[in-house]
Amino acid sequence: MSAKNSTTVTAGFSAEERAAMKERAAELRAEGKKGAKKADGLEAVLEAIAKMAPEDRALAERVHLTVTAAAPDLSPKTWYGMPAYANADGKIVVAFKNSGKFNTRYSTLEFQDAANLDDGDLWPVSYALQQWSPAVEKKVTELVKAAVS
Repeated sequence: MSAKNSTTVTAGFSAEERAAMKERAAELRAEGKKGAKKADGLEAVLEAIAKMAPEDRALAERVHLTVTAAAPDLSPKTWYGMPAYANADGKIVVAFKNSGKFNTRYSTLEFQDAANLDDGDLWPVSYALQQWSPAVEKKVTELVKAAVS
């Protein structure tokens, strides 16, 4: 997948984005024990994303940027080796499952029990992701904001 513009899937984080994330991890470590734990989680997520196949990596990077922008209070961490984002209680709210991990035809964005997506007696908690677009970004942003509300 090629890099066309900010609304399409990119070939990866830019050098500036990687540097900014590393700086943020250093800032978190400087905050003490709690900050160091969050920094370690961020680095683990970035490492997990870096190990993915190019198509999965491009989706995971966009998910990471969107989730952290929509819900900055969620802490990045890995969950079963997948990028995930936890609430203040340490409970996973949302995770990205890349297609290569389980050899499936699409990646998924999965919401866990801690997500506030309840809608009557039946609601979706897993969404297939095949390609990033402005519409996908908007939907993911809405879901994540609802999940942490």
